[in-house]
Amino acid sequence: MNYNYYWNDVPGIGLCRNNLVYTSLMSEDKKVFVQWFYNDGEYHKGQNEVLDPKLMGEKFNREIYYLKIMKENYPDLVPDYSLDLDDRKVFLQVDGKDFWNRAKCSVENYSNVIPDWKQQMLDILEKHKNLGLFKFSLHPSSYFIVNRKLKSINYFFTYHKNEGPISISDHASHIYSSRQDTMQKQIESMGISWNNPEPLEKLQILCFESFRSNYTDDFINQAKEIYYD
Repeated sequence: MNYNYYWNDVPGIGLCRNNLVYTSLMSEDKKVFVQWFYNDGEYHKGQNEVLDPKLMGEKFNREIYYLKIMKENYPDLVPDYSLDLDDRKVFLQVDGKDFWNRAKCSVENYSNVIPDWKQQMLDILEKHKNLGLFKFSLHPSSYFIVNRKLKSINYFFTYHKNEGPISISDHASHIYSSRQDTMQKQIESMGISWNNPEPLEKLQILCFESFRSNYTDDFINQAKEIYYD
């Protein structure tokens, strides 16, 4: 089977890389999405983030560890998948482009793609909380669709409640520069340090706030409620 680079096609901008960490590939029939945990210079266009092969390996291991936990506990919420451990590839069974690309990268189109997208995403977040997971890769491109149901991916930036605290600065390579700018404006009012380790609960709320431009306000507010004790 042949695989090609997979891009976000952003109106007014054009083709952009789909992920900061791994290299994104898609089969020609658009039935298999591949997370290739390899720093491909051509794909990342000189903006490579994770340069250390050891760190890339750690991201791959975290991805498959939490993907497996999700598959064992909530099999309907993640895609079926297979692994190539030598090449650090995850092969995910999907039905075409991701949720964000299908919505033409606009929150206004989400309901046209999946009418009940809010409830489906909130259900996934509830299940993360049930398992004690804090998932910080929340971009709408982190969801694919299979049989009209959202499937969650991108667990390389996920921590269990028994891990942490962690610092934002140690994970800056996982965060787009524009999102970092948004977070910088919020951390002072939230009493969060950029460089010092912080509780996962605090960072999850900060993460939700940083994604307001990608979702509706009511969705973000409901998502935050899930993680409030």
